[in-house]
Amino acid sequence: MTTLREKVDVQAATERLNELGLLRSLSALNEKVVLLRLLGKLDDAFVIANEAVRQARFSGDREMALGARIRRAQVQQYQGKYPAALQELGLCVEEAQTHEWGALEAIATLSRGKVHFETKDFDAALVDFKAAVFLMERQGASIDQLESALVAVAVTESLLAA
Repeated sequence: MTTLREKVDVQAATERLNELGLLRSLSALNEKVVLLRLLGKLDDAFVIANEAVRQARFSGDREMALGARIRRAQVQQYQGKYPAALQELGLCVEEAQTHEWGALEAIATLSRGKVHFETKDFDAALVDFKAAVFLMERQGASIDQLESALVAVAVTESLLAA
């Protein structure tokens, strides 16, 4: 395995994006960011991600703003802007730790691990993946929720062993 990127049902993602249409609520913007990223429409995803971050900040909900920042960093990863994505995700991990937002810390840590994986820094990726598994387990995640992180650990360990 050379990638940990999600497999996409392009038709379903496109249909959902069309359903969202011109909706501008924060939840709609966040969903659009994910869909656009998965469909490879990265410039559009980044524009919407910045809008979602702004809207979340204006709402005053720091936890929502952090989630929007994580999604924006994921777009940067897909754009190949690895240093920017690593910096933002590192800050997101720290903020989540500070506020004891375990679920967001797990997501940011897993996402940072994926950036390390793509840059072939497998040692750092493995550290993040194992930390994400630990954080998810501590949050009471189901096996379905853990699957992505567990696969990432297994793939990275196999690459390091080779």
